[in-house]
Amino acid sequence: MEIQNTQECFVQLWLRLERTRRLLGGQYKRFCIRRVLQSWFGSKATDDFIWEVCNKTVVDDEQVCGWDALPPPRLYPRKHREFLRALVATQLNIGMRKVSLKALDKAYSIAFPKSTAINVNKKRKI
Repeated sequence: MEIQNTQECFVQLWLRLERTRRLLGGQYKRFCIRRVLQSWFGSKATDDFIWEVCNKTVVDDEQVCGWDALPPPRLYPRKHREFLRALVATQLNIGMRKVSLKALDKAYSIAFPKSTAINVNKKRKI
């Protein structure tokens, strides 16, 4: 699969992430960034490549380690959004801010239409 900074590519990445979660679960393996990258890229997923993706993946002001277990993408999308964003930035050799968050969030809504959108404003007007 060729990684691109497009909504169509992001839809495929979200769906592939869910399939990989089920595959790894069936193999009794931890669903983590390291295993996902090894599953997707095989021998190209070197320690340096995994470190670079993990180094760019920051959630809640904490850097994500390659072995940290990930929750299901359908239920907890924020960690996965940052992971996919870091993966695209690393693969395309672009900055994190160049990755289209709007397209990434829209792709999530397309891939998981029954889930709540990522960028829902949670503030209520009183």
